[in-house]
Amino acid sequence: MANHKSAKKRSIQSKTKHAVNTQYLTKFRTNLNKFQNSLKGKNAGEVENSFKEINSILAKAVKKGILKKQYMARKLSSLSNQIKKN
Repeated sequence: MANHKSAKKRSIQSKTKHAVNTQYLTKFRTNLNKFQNSLKGKNAGEVENSFKEINSILAKAVKKGILKKQYMARKLSSLSNQIKKN
């Protein structure tokens, strides 16, 4: 446990940031699973909506500094290729 006042503050800030980052990543994984399920179901409208949702979530995560820009580009490219194949 931290003894200095500033160290205690940083500990609290770290826990808060960790909680927010975890929420973003959980939301991303959930929508990724929805995307995969809709892709298997061959529902074109659902696939497009879930792709847009994933794009939005990733962009927000990059903006907040949770994910890197290249990771977002690579993931979206991979997902769009999956859409084209099906």
